[in-house]
Amino acid sequence: MNVARYADYIGDLRALSAELDRRSDRFQTFDVRLELVAAGSLVVYETKRRKGQTDSLYYGRSSATGQNQQISQAAAFSAIDRFFALGQFAALTDQAAAGRGSQARSVNAQYPHCAVNFSYRKKGQVAARSMLMVFVGFNDETDALEFISMTDEPWAFVTQRPYYTTKSHEWK
Repeated sequence: MNVARYADYIGDLRALSAELDRRSDRFQTFDVRLELVAAGSLVVYETKRRKGQTDSLYYGRSSATGQNQQISQAAAFSAIDRFFALGQFAALTDQAAAGRGSQARSVNAQYPHCAVNFSYRKKGQVAARSMLMVFVGFNDETDALEFISMTDEPWAFVTQRPYYTTKSHEWK
């Protein structure tokens, strides 16, 4: 199966998210929600700027307690950045991200995955950009190929880039 790889895309996204985290003053508006699931735990990095006001929320849910707990911006960003530093990525299709049927197994607890909803407009830019995708992270190309070859859900992964549907899309 020919699954599209996203290492280059995530590299650019990593740089953009780092810029937003460290230099949010360069952005006119933004609405970012990153939900990372890794090792059974959840980390959410959420920040929004509209009309000059910024609201942010950073929290995690450990697999041990199952309780949400507020965490620092640095801790949330660090977890997301470690995910973005992995070696290879595949994106889930709308059907997989929505859990097509009760039998969907493409979101495997062994592999970290991150839902990325990112909209922004930098100061001086004419138009805003947005993307909404779910990525599965792998250590390297070999790890990605092994996982993809084991799947019996060929519809679960994006096979052609750029990917645009009504529910998820690359930058537009």
